Amino acid sequence: MKLIVRDIPPRTVWTLEQAGIHPLLARLYASRGVLGMQELDDALAHLLPPSSMKGLPEAAQLLADAIANNTKMCIVADYDCDGATACAVAVRGLRLLGARNVSYLVPDRVVDGYGLTAPIAQRVHASGAQLLITVDNGIASLDGVAAANALGLPVLVTDHHLPALQAGAVVLPQAQVIVNPNQPGCGFDSKSIAGVGVMFYVLLALRALLRERGAFTAADQPKLDTLLPLVALGTVADVVKLDANNRRLVAQGLKRVRAGHMPAGMAALFTAAGRNAPQATSFDFGFALGPRINAAGRLADMTLGIECLLTDDAARADELARTLDGINRERREIEGGMREQALELAEQLFDEDEEPPPAICVYDPDFHEGVVGIVASRLKDKLHRPSFVFASSGAPGKEHELKGSGRSIPGFHLRDALDLVAKRHPGVLLRFGGHAMAAGCTIAEENFDTFEQALAQVAHEWLDAETLSRRLATDGPLAPEYRRPDLVDTLHKEVWGQGFAPPVFSEELEVVSQRLVGEKHLALKLKHQGTPVDGIWFGHTEPLPAKVVLAFRLDADEWQGVRRVRFLVEAVEG
Repeated sequence: MKLIVRDIPPRTVWTLEQAGIHPLLARLYASRGVLGMQELDDALAHLLPPSSMKGLPEAAQLLADAIANNTKMCIVADYDCDGATACAVAVRGLRLLGARNVSYLVPDRVVDGYGLTAPIAQRVHASGAQLLITVDNGIASLDGVAAANALGLPVLVTDHHLPALQAGAVVLPQAQVIVNPNQPGCGFDSKSIAGVGVMFYVLLALRALLRERGAFTAADQPKLDTLLPLVALGTVADVVKLDANNRRLVAQGLKRVRAGHMPAGMAALFTAAGRNAPQATSFDFGFALGPRINAAGRLADMTLGIECLLTDDAARADELARTLDGINRERREIEGGMREQALELAEQLFDEDEEPPPAICVYDPDFHEGVVGIVASRLKDKLHRPSFVFASSGAPGKEHELKGSGRSIPGFHLRDALDLVAKRHPGVLLRFGGHAMAAGCTIAEENFDTFEQALAQVAHEWLDAETLSRRLATDGPLAPEYRRPDLVDTLHKEVWGQGFAPPVFSEELEVVSQRLVGEKHLALKLKHQGTPVDGIWFGHTEPLPAKVVLAFRLDADEWQGVRRVRFLVEAVEG
């Protein structure tokens, strides 16, 4: 691991300090590209204007007319946390704005696959719906939208994924309206907004149009800010880049959660996860609530997750949250076994004294389709290579198909790599889509070796030794005066995440003593600039030398009523 200290522009640090930002925060913000206070102002008034998002005026008109005509609307969701929160925001928001006939349908991961398919469109039509609205999917659903059109069912697509490609050209579905900042011609600056954020913007535009039509005034209009906890949860859980606009959405959601203003299901999920809502952090969204909702879509039915977010009954919310917690425990058990098996298969691809191949692909008939993405992420973290994990499709009639989920490393655009594989080997990829860092595809089982070799070839061409070397950006040494529990609390309250990394410091420390705890963690007694401090390295058992350069995060624990700073080790240099 090579530790790289982030560049800290001194003029920006000075500017932020002069504006009243704590010196430590000023240093951290400046090194993450923040240029001024305007980027740190999380007031709702500073959100990017809805007017800059292509398709919003048409979407607002379509929905306003539907509300006026009591049109039966059906939301087609996705089976991850972003899709679940987007669905809950859509249903709650439309009802707040006067819709009286809103239902939803979420595809089954195994039976239906991803997105709006032709069978899903037929089911929506058979339900009596007169308007189909997609959330967190639809931009690549060419066949599904065409099927809906053939049934006379208008479609509003709200999505944030990249459009489909055919022969290298962008192809959009023939929906009545498309709202997606990543569609051609959209000037919305936050291309990283999550699906739930897109739906929130649709509701903002709809409310503005309804206000113009006289449905309510600015003084008595429905308060859509009640939806922000859901927006924040989906944004963090989908691991989208936390640009300034996404940070505002998350910060506003966190403020309401900490004040106790959130849906009953979110409050119940905090309890089920053993987390403290009044001290909620973005970490809680990403590693406590998000996985419990995602577990429903991986192993059971995402309807459980959506119902948890929709109910206003505390007892019902508690019951659903405990069910989701149980499913998540099962998911962890399945993932643990799959992770070990996948690592064994990956390590068979290279000798012990060799570097791993430039890309990793593994498949086992016993792998569970719902967990392949998580296991691919673990492989990627372990080997620092773009990684795909495949499982057999459980869909009727598709038993000889494999569904794969991939995760990538910086410098390797996974969706573009799949597109190149599709061009070089026509017919090998039955379906594919995704982003730079995460993508999915379906292949015939007989084509696994072809896909593996083709992806490895692309990785060999695109990746160099520097990209394949493991690096960690850090914030350099921690000044001793900042080693305080109150500053740990200050840091934890900030919005950190993808593209706005939580603080990780690095410097040479003295290892006074070390011992194993729980057979898989290393408990440490360290000296930081002459002062003793406790440390722990979770999931690491190899002993450290007496002096070592460590990367570490700050935490605080309590012992006999006294709070102390603790270092959470992330990596060792070398």
